[in-house]
Amino acid sequence: MLTAIILVCSTAITPELSDCNRSNAVHVLQLPENANAVMCMLHGQAYLAATVLGRELRADERVKVVCLGGGGRPARAARID
Repeated sequence: MLTAIILVCSTAITPELSDCNRSNAVHVLQLPENANAVMCMLHGQAYLAATVLGRELRADERVKVVCLGGGGRPARAARID
């Protein structure tokens, strides 16, 4: 099972999205577990899109979805523009 972590990061703080993590993100959301990596990514994107936060992203903010496996290790990460 995978848990989706949604990170909203400012390009002023982390110009490279790959450097975005929980400690430097402007907003961090954690979703319940999903069965696989594809569903984890899709649910992460859909969840954010359904929130006020997702609809009101600033021009200098980028979103990164990280799917963590049972051991807390990243299973997959995706950039959302």
